[in-house]
Amino acid sequence: MVDFSTQAIHAGYEARCNGDAVSVPIYASAAFELEDALRGQALAAGIQEGFEYSRVANPTVDALERRLAALEGGIGAVALSSGMAAVSYALMCAGEGGGRIIASKNLYGASVDALGDFLPQFGIHADFVHNINDLDEVEALIGPDTRAIFAETVANPSTEITDLEPLAKLAHQHGIALIVDNTVPTPYLLRPIEFGADIVVHSTTKGITGHGNAIGGVIVDAGRFDWTNGRFPQFTRTEQVIADIEGNRRSFAGAFGNAAFIKRIRIKYLRTFGAVQSPFNAYLSLIGLETLPQRVSQQVASATAIAEHLAHTPHVIKVNYSGLGNTPQYALKAKYFPHGVGQILSFLVDGDVNNVRRIIDGVQLFSYVPNIGDARSLIVDPVNITHREVPEDYRLSAGVTGNLIRLSIGLESVDDLIADLDQAIAGAY
Repeated sequence: MVDFSTQAIHAGYEARCNGDAVSVPIYASAAFELEDALRGQALAAGIQEGFEYSRVANPTVDALERRLAALEGGIGAVALSSGMAAVSYALMCAGEGGGRIIASKNLYGASVDALGDFLPQFGIHADFVHNINDLDEVEALIGPDTRAIFAETVANPSTEITDLEPLAKLAHQHGIALIVDNTVPTPYLLRPIEFGADIVVHSTTKGITGHGNAIGGVIVDAGRFDWTNGRFPQFTRTEQVIADIEGNRRSFAGAFGNAAFIKRIRIKYLRTFGAVQSPFNAYLSLIGLETLPQRVSQQVASATAIAEHLAHTPHVIKVNYSGLGNTPQYALKAKYFPHGVGQILSFLVDGDVNNVRRIIDGVQLFSYVPNIGDARSLIVDPVNITHREVPEDYRLSAGVTGNLIRLSIGLESVDDLIADLDQAIAGAY
């Protein structure tokens, strides 16, 4: 098997097919020459691969999709304009027509809002669990309308780890899919498909692009789930949009087999709702991917050192970082994350919100930014920024209180970052 670092640079792209350009070109074209009538018909029917219109597919974006599918071990991917577009499309595609999604309360704020408040307006409802690793709690919520389980592989900001393997086994016993958000660890630290996940989503804005300069998202399909098992009528009914050249209506399962999900994402969701990844942003993500292993390795090492330091820092009363050896989830860390759980961590401080504000205002190297995975180190107060739309009981379940501070560790000197935190915390009291 080709090493991850090699795939991060070479997978999904052939220079000789792109004017011998070593770096993936930016194809700034809205549409593409169909060449002749028969080829145009075949492209439109999805029988022949190629490019016709950039709302559906673009060569630069295609290279990113192929590379991410290779890095995650999937059969295909669709890149989108944001991480929330990826989350929303994946959940809607699974739950379409009145399905229910089981999800952890310990999710990114916008995901909780989508599942708890917005998607129900489209007939898709969520059943939230307190602990996604409590299989009895999860199984008790599985009903005839349940379509999928949704979880984050590493929760943000608690860094709690999802025990994927037994969760996938439970889901598959009941004929439902496991959809996971793998944004925090990136495929370098974890490939969820290897542990049974069916669909993987990312905000590529974060660690994948890695420089805070391009919004994006991606959905990757493992290609193993049986979408014809009776729970998902959207994959077995025939539709005109994928009719063959003679005009015969086809179903997504019949036309595309094990690629039915990712094809439906592209042909129905991307084509209709239009959350299109721009070629320029795809190019920036491809450049970011080339250094993903090196960046993440350093960020994990620095995050671990900072977490260990904060655990013995005055006024810090708790550190949330599953990579530490004294956490209840350390066995899961050893199983799923031998190279570390990622670059984010959070910590609770004593005092009140005024102390939190003084810490945030007192740092000099950390930027006050609602993002993670940047080359720069970032700081934020989740209760006011990333989780402000989340109901209080859900926030508390995720450990988000007014005294919680989240860090995303970048590529600066770890000694400088520790010194910056020390002076800011000391100055806040």
